[in-house]
Amino acid sequence: MSVPAFIDITEEDQASELRAYIKAKGAEISEENSEGGLHVDLAQIIEACDVCLKDDDKEVESVMNSIVSLLLILETEKQETLIESLCEKLVKSREGERPSLRMQLLSNLFHGMDETAPVRYTVYCSLIKVATTCNAIAFIPTDLDQVRKWITDWNLNTEKKHTLLRLVYEALVECKKSEAAAKVMVELLGSYTEDNASQARVDAHRCIVRALKDPNTFLLDHLLALKPVRFLEGELLHDLLTIFVSAKLAAYVKFYQSNKDFIDSLGLNHEQNMAKMCLLTFMGMAVEFKEISFDTMQQELQLEEDQVEAFVIDAVRTKMVYCKIDQTQRKVIVRCLHLCPHQPQHTPHLRQAAVAAALRQSQLLEGQFGNCEDQPPDPVPVCLRSLSKTLFKKLPPFLC
Repeated sequence: MSVPAFIDITEEDQASELRAYIKAKGAEISEENSEGGLHVDLAQIIEACDVCLKDDDKEVESVMNSIVSLLLILETEKQETLIESLCEKLVKSREGERPSLRMQLLSNLFHGMDETAPVRYTVYCSLIKVATTCNAIAFIPTDLDQVRKWITDWNLNTEKKHTLLRLVYEALVECKKSEAAAKVMVELLGSYTEDNASQARVDAHRCIVRALKDPNTFLLDHLLALKPVRFLEGELLHDLLTIFVSAKLAAYVKFYQSNKDFIDSLGLNHEQNMAKMCLLTFMGMAVEFKEISFDTMQQELQLEEDQVEAFVIDAVRTKMVYCKIDQTQRKVIVRCLHLCPHQPQHTPHLRQAAVAAALRQSQLLEGQFGNCEDQPPDPVPVCLRSLSKTLFKKLPPFLC
């Protein structure tokens, strides 16, 4: 891309003009160019450029872009240290000091470099940090596919890869983009191996707690497959996650009664947990039975009779289930069930029960499968891997 220059003169004269301008702003720098060459001049200019970022002078943008343009014409081996130095200056400026200018400068630098230049990693991380301070992460590319491509292009080692993903995650959380943040955290945890999974305890802990706390996240089974999460097996947090994945409300209530202080220490709200577990339990019932009696709902969801209707209305509002209430027969009729529209993975007990119900309703359960090597646990005596595309096309509206 074309980066604005301070003035259309030689690089040496440009450096001299920059020195004079910065010195006039109060910086301690000589107006005479160094005998060491342009990269030495730039090192001294960058070291003294703080004064520009504190000034509202309209020329400041051109001055700083001039520094960027000179950086981009240096030999690659001389760029890295200077770029890291400039990024450090731009990130460390106090919050509120020209954040839009700092973001623009970093963006110009980022897009002015070769796409595969490893030092782009430093610039991108700096962009994320500055954007987070002014709630401008929406203007920074954080699409996970693009981030994956950059990780490959820049040939990042494991440590830098983890640092980058963690930085993007924290920025998305800070800017209230919980769904995007969750995807990045899963990517981060998924990048660990059996050998280094123990190093991700903090990340795994944060991931689980945020997922449990998020009122819009209901299906969490994909977390159990992550190596850092598996490393937590035997701990209370892993037990709690397992309850949200595959158990019913009664199991959570029992866990809470025995571990109230632990739930409180995580910053989780018991009432919110109860509400989420009620919905998950109801979803489990809904995939098993098309009609659910009020008595069953009161027993399984620990509801009073006058609370059933309000609960069903709230459940429908989540758009995960569509059903109607039959007051005369005192039952709930399930019309349609959405197994988490925003996540490709489905909780095993919900998914398997849903497939079983659909198969029974379509009368396709018997005689449709050959030899099955991997059978899911009862009550679904069917190899899910053997389900054909044709079969799924015939699934009834009950499983939307």
